[in-house]
Amino acid sequence: MSNSRSVSVKLLDKEYTISCPDGAEAELLASADYLNEKMREIRNTGKIVGLERIAVMAALNMSHELLKTKEDNRYHIETQLRRIAHKIDDSLKQIDQDD
Repeated sequence: MSNSRSVSVKLLDKEYTISCPDGAEAELLASADYLNEKMREIRNTGKIVGLERIAVMAALNMSHELLKTKEDNRYHIETQLRRIAHKIDDSLKQIDQDD
């Protein structure tokens, strides 16, 4: 069974203690830094006030980024698979013609 450890992270100058598995501290800190950056961007627009609202907007924006990236990746994979399928079809046709 893995042990967990407490790690302190800062989000908009407020410190939080988060428990995470041993060995995952760097990933947690990187995630917290990214979230903090997104929260600062939202706060700096001046349109949204309050830590909770800023956090929710950051979470929504990050979720949108993730879904968009997944969709883009799916599209690129499908495109590559279609290209490979065409190459296979062309190769099989060439083999049939050579016989």
